[in-house]
Amino acid sequence: MNLAPNFRGVPARPVGRGQIIVVGNEKGGAGKSTLAIHIGAALMHSGARVAVIDLDLRQQSVGHFFASRRTWCDANGADLPMPVRMPLADEASRLVKASNEEALAEFESACTSAVASAEFVIIDTPGSDTALSRAAHGRADLIITPMNDSFVDFDMLGIVDPVTLELVRPSVYAEVVWEARKQKMLAERRSLDWLVLRNRLATSEARNRKRLEERIDILAKRVGFRVGPGMRDRVIYRELFPFGLTVADLSTSVRPVPVSLTHVAARQELRAIMTAAGLGDLTERKAAVAELAVEAG
Repeated sequence: MNLAPNFRGVPARPVGRGQIIVVGNEKGGAGKSTLAIHIGAALMHSGARVAVIDLDLRQQSVGHFFASRRTWCDANGADLPMPVRMPLADEASRLVKASNEEALAEFESACTSAVASAEFVIIDTPGSDTALSRAAHGRADLIITPMNDSFVDFDMLGIVDPVTLELVRPSVYAEVVWEARKQKMLAERRSLDWLVLRNRLATSEARNRKRLEERIDILAKRVGFRVGPGMRDRVIYRELFPFGLTVADLSTSVRPVPVSLTHVAARQELRAIMTAAGLGDLTERKAAVAELAVEAG
């Protein structure tokens, strides 16, 4: 199945409404929520109006993160940007038990309101195939898929021959995105952008990494996604989560944990992700990055 040509550049953003960014992958543990909160925080620090929708109704990691953020800011007198609204946050427990029809109606209403009031709408999806997740993919302008740098995660994107490791065909999640792309074209006469980020890159196992990289490049050409840099498995991402903070928030006045050079490297990772996604390189934060680098040294 030849799904679509590969996208080499970053498509233009939609005009007259907010851009919908779906962070998706049907495999759990790929870093979707961590990526969603960092992209949201980075965009807010750039001055953009951001709405966040958490479709992982049971876990609500993103919803809990921004609730903790507000509490931490109030307790510490900090003035950090917040999403303009949190659609579905108050309805999550009820929607877990609702029918698909009711949940989808709530999502469509929240999404329509969000794109009218924000420049960017970040949608975090669960690590499973649900009606809400498919609906979100169908509304997406940009899908960002984090994957751990292993054949275990690649299996959600493409099937390889167990003898030769040659790519056999796209897998289940690639087909979900293909269906979303068709919906987008039918509804708006425009396609969606798909960016795959390779997370938790290992410093060893160079031969296995090369094999995986070759299969990703082949699949990217076949189904039409771009490949970008991801996030390494850094302690700082886990350390900041309970406070509702990200590496984009760190400054001389916001520093709940000691700052080190690894935190500066994490900020640089985030900037690289934002650039790959066509969302800006956080130039307004360069002075803070330099300041942290001097103090960490």
